[in-house]
Amino acid sequence: MTMSHDTAAATPLAPGFQDPVHDAQACFRAIMNAMARPGTLQAATATGLTPPAPLTPVAAALALTLFDYDTPVWLDRSLMKSEAVKAFLRFHTGAPIVTEPVEAAFALVGDPLSMIPLAGFNQGSAEYPDRSTTVILLGQDFGAAQTVTLTGPGIKDSRTFASGPLPPVFWDQVISNNKQFPRGIDVIFAGGDQIAALPRSTRITEG
Repeated sequence: MTMSHDTAAATPLAPGFQDPVHDAQACFRAIMNAMARPGTLQAATATGLTPPAPLTPVAAALALTLFDYDTPVWLDRSLMKSEAVKAFLRFHTGAPIVTEPVEAAFALVGDPLSMIPLAGFNQGSAEYPDRSTTVILLGQDFGAAQTVTLTGPGIKDSRTFASGPLPPVFWDQVISNNKQFPRGIDVIFAGGDQIAALPRSTRITEG
C-alpha cells in the first residue's frame, strides 16, 4: 500500500544526536582513526539514534557527522525509495540528495550486494583527488568468511580484513580503484556498532 502524502507528513521525524557536539566529535574521531589505521574496527557513537529503516544507527551517526549543505549525497535504490530516510537526512544535515553518483561527495549504500560498480562514483582528478566520493556501506558484518590482506600507509607489515555482505566482484573493483592513487574513492564499512575504512592509499591482496 502506498503511503499518502498526509500520512507521511504526519510521521514524526526521528531525532538526531542526543548531544550533538560531543557525539559528533566522538564519531569523527572514530572515522579519522579508521582512515588512519585501515582495516581496524573502531567503536562508533550512535547513542539514542533510531533512524528510519533501512538507514542504520551507525550509518546515521556517520551522516550526521560528515554531511552538510555543501556535501552532495547519493543514495542507492533501497534508501532512495524511503521518503522518511530522505527527510531525516535533509532535516538533520542539510545535504542535497543527488541522482547521479558521479556528483556525490558521499554515497550511502543500503544494499551492498546490489551496489553499482565503484567506477561509477566520482574518482577525483589529478588536480583535486580529494573531491572523489566516499562510499559508506551499511549493514556490514566484520566476521565475513572471505578475507583480504592489507598493506600500505597506517599498517605495520600487513593486516587481514573481512567484511560482508559484498558483491563477488567487490575486491577486484577495490584493487583497481586503489591502483589509481591519489585518485579513487574511499570506502567506509558501517557495522552494528563499529566502523572500518579502506582509504584509496591501501594496497589489497585477495586470498
